[in-house]
Amino acid sequence: MWALRAAVRAGLRPPRAPRGRPPPGPRPPPPCSARALVAFGPRGPGLEGAAGGARGPRAEGRRVRAGEEETEEEEEEQQLLLLTEPLLPGGAQRVCVVHPEVKWGARSPQLTRAEWQVAEATALVHTLDGWVVVDTVVLPTKVPDSKLVFGRGTFEQLTERIRKSPEITSVFLNVERMAPPTKKELEAAWGVEVFDRFTTVLHIFRCNARTKEARLQLALAEIPLLRSNLRHGIPQLHRGGGSRYIMGSGESFMQVQQRLLKEKEMKIKKALEKLKKKRHLLRRQRRKREFPVISLVGYTNCGKTTLIKALTGEAAMQPRDQLFATLDVTAHGGSLPSRLSVLYVDTIGFLSQLPHSLIGSFSATLEDVACSDLIVHVRDVSHPETELQKASVLSTLHSLRLPTPLLDSIVEVHNKVDLVPGYSPPEPRVLAVSALLGHGLEQLKAELEDAVLRVTGRQVLTLRVRLAGAQLSWLYREATVQDVAVVPEDGTAHVKVIISDAAYGRFRKLFPG
Repeated sequence: MWALRAAVRAGLRPPRAPRGRPPPGPRPPPPCSARALVAFGPRGPGLEGAAGGARGPRAEGRRVRAGEEETEEEEEEQQLLLLTEPLLPGGAQRVCVVHPEVKWGARSPQLTRAEWQVAEATALVHTLDGWVVVDTVVLPTKVPDSKLVFGRGTFEQLTERIRKSPEITSVFLNVERMAPPTKKELEAAWGVEVFDRFTTVLHIFRCNARTKEARLQLALAEIPLLRSNLRHGIPQLHRGGGSRYIMGSGESFMQVQQRLLKEKEMKIKKALEKLKKKRHLLRRQRRKREFPVISLVGYTNCGKTTLIKALTGEAAMQPRDQLFATLDVTAHGGSLPSRLSVLYVDTIGFLSQLPHSLIGSFSATLEDVACSDLIVHVRDVSHPETELQKASVLSTLHSLRLPTPLLDSIVEVHNKVDLVPGYSPPEPRVLAVSALLGHGLEQLKAELEDAVLRVTGRQVLTLRVRLAGAQLSWLYREATVQDVAVVPEDGTAHVKVIISDAAYGRFRKLFPG
């Protein structure tokens, strides 16, 4: 039985690289970063002793058991990560980007212009270490769903161009997904490996996944790829004769693989559901402490992480100038000019025509956006297609079915103005900043404070309290105290506070009169 399971697992892997190139070695899973500890809390053996807790045989036993449980969790996670081999070849690659431009028919309305889509595909390629684009081709097609994507005449011209370019080592076909038969036909015709948008984005996601949740979400997104490989690749195993059925089971080899894959998918969803409940608990704790939550959203590589670092001064944050550098939702504490404490939530970047299975896998991550008090839409105004990026982000936000008041209160921030000399926002109530250089941050903080007070129903009040009682300490604990003016002759003080409606109600109940 174990041999059967091993054979099935091996069969779930994608086809090997073509002959003539050494297959890349498996990429080890990235280490869990400090950001993962922020999200889920530190765990592991030895924490009781490090914190000065109980020691001795019982404590040692607890630490051993905790270590065993964590090891079991890691082993279980590794069993759920289906694809262990890299999706793309290692080493440097010289890539030709081929973009099929649909000119007519039901699929003719496109969300973006061909030039932008080519530029975006080029950016995806350049995100990979050692990969460069050496040629780009935009060709019209009326048959995007055919096996060869293009008409025969166009395809023959493209094939000749690629064959006569020895510097090209692979082709990026800028479509969402290629069927395995299409990939096989194109690679046979062009003599190089061919990759689509889904495989490339999935590979970039895997390289940037740091937490357990992100890795499990990726494993869930890989399910459609594995199912497609099963449908198109496994029948070839039975052409050389022999039985198609597992002895005594009544199931074919493919049926066994499909069943095990479905079981794996259910386990991944169950594991993600457990993590979702943990995240829901964290949100409840934030609500209980009444921290306003500000979510930053925007197109990938618009500078959200850099802006959060500038607003919070958190030195541990290390923004990276590449697509999808952030996959895990993380919360970072900060304060507004009134000293009101807030949480800034960093989210995954959006992308035009992001593969649907990736959207579905990461939709749970975007639940934090729906539960926030305020959304800040960060835009890269130095990008030539910043307006199309804005439309793509707003379209995605509306597809999440967010509450109307939340959508109506979005604060729009134009970032990277240092790259556009003399820039001035064309619309009112839009803030221009440079997160990298710190320009416009004070004005942004003031605008965020006004918006937070408005959407959370907080009030700015001056309360008269007795210094001898517990009123002042209660206000320091439950509200944001801005100023205290002591009146020594009657033992009172006038306290200026920012306080929520709920906290003010509790204050009046505890300290009547």
